[in-house]
Amino acid sequence: MAQTTVKDLLSAGVHFGHLTRKWNPNMAPYIYMERNGIHIISLYKTVAKIEEASEALSKIAASGRKILFVATKKQAKDIVSNSAQKVKMPYITERWPGGMLTNFVTIRKAVKKMAAIDRMKKDGTFETLSKKERLQVDRLRSKLEKNLGSINDMTRLPGALFVVDIKREHIAIKEAQKLKIPIFAMVDTNSDPREVDYVIPANDDATKSIDKILSLVTDAIAEGLRERKNEKEEQEEAETEIATPTSKKAEATAEIPVEEAAEIADEVETPIEATAPEAEASDDETAAEANEE
Repeated sequence: MAQTTVKDLLSAGVHFGHLTRKWNPNMAPYIYMERNGIHIISLYKTVAKIEEASEALSKIAASGRKILFVATKKQAKDIVSNSAQKVKMPYITERWPGGMLTNFVTIRKAVKKMAAIDRMKKDGTFETLSKKERLQVDRLRSKLEKNLGSINDMTRLPGALFVVDIKREHIAIKEAQKLKIPIFAMVDTNSDPREVDYVIPANDDATKSIDKILSLVTDAIAEGLRERKNEKEEQEEAETEIATPTSKKAEATAEIPVEEAAEIADEVETPIEATAPEAEASDDETAAEANEE
């Protein structure tokens, strides 16, 4: 798993918090000091929390479940989308669709509608529509792609949620809490860490800080995916090794009964031929004894 140091985080500006007057008292354990009216985050605690979160995310990825990334703020959109695509995880970088988690069935219907439009374009049905209808369908397809295109492969609820700026994404946080989905998040000094299961105290406004934390997180997820892939390969090899001797054994057992049948036939025929002369000899002896008398 990728390791980080306080120096790396310091150079990325992860330690800068918000103005002291905007702080949340529940973040006090993660604040190191105040300087020029700004709270400074304790990077030693950040390093420890990153390691804890990375280990948990790696296990979730190794189990085969998806991790949904959520960040709709301007400075985090591109970073989150690129990072999520690298590890093939779903993400939301536009407006959070209400009921995304709590009403997941309806969201899946919208995603299927997008797939249906794609099929219409492939099989030629789209061309049979009028110009106005085609325009309406294209607009609907663009809207769905913008809001839900990134979760096209998410066929069930995610195994975890990773959020940048929990104050901005409070609706997503509430939905995840309701469904008891583990929440991982970058938490700044103006947020309440009690809403999150795995807190990463960090500056959630600077692009360098967001990029640094997400690179560490995605490395952990990538490692979990590699472990899953290796386990699958080992399992397939083991199944192949088990199947091969079994087939050979089956071939051997299929040949044995034929040989045994031949041996049994020989044993049965031999005594019959041997006992026939004995029977004839005993008949001659009986006849000779009768003549003597």
